[in-house]
Amino acid sequence: MEEPLLNAHHKEEFPPMHTAEHILNQTMVRLFGCERSRDAHIERKKSKINYQLPAMPTQEQIAEIERRVNEVIARDLPVTYEFVERDSVPQEVSLDKLPDDASSTLRLVRIGDYDVCACIGLHVSHTAEIGQFHINSTSWQDGRFRIVFKLI
Repeated sequence: MEEPLLNAHHKEEFPPMHTAEHILNQTMVRLFGCERSRDAHIERKKSKINYQLPAMPTQEQIAEIERRVNEVIARDLPVTYEFVERDSVPQEVSLDKLPDDASSTLRLVRIGDYDVCACIGLHVSHTAEIGQFHINSTSWQDGRFRIVFKLI
């Protein structure tokens, strides 16, 4: 099969951390009903990500975020790719973060049965390759909930 032409990728992610970001995004959607993050800084040693929430989550909710992300990682889910035309993207996949010049063929990244989103970044092949997810700190200000996390 011929490799589809996709947009050029402008950054070099650390695959375990970037894959953890996908799992964290889906966990936040499921726990809080919020959108996936539009504002993340993903690095090898430490990453930060922001979500729009009406109030600061409780310490119990923050512990639950970490627990659920680690539960998904421990399931050793496969991370797979599927190329689809824009008009064939499943309804649950939001395309509102795509750049205006995104190609008509998109790459969907699936993390087992847990998450699917359009992405051209680098990922691990199975979630067990990520390691353990740890929340270093959190903050909330003016509707923005920030999580600073690392992998250990």
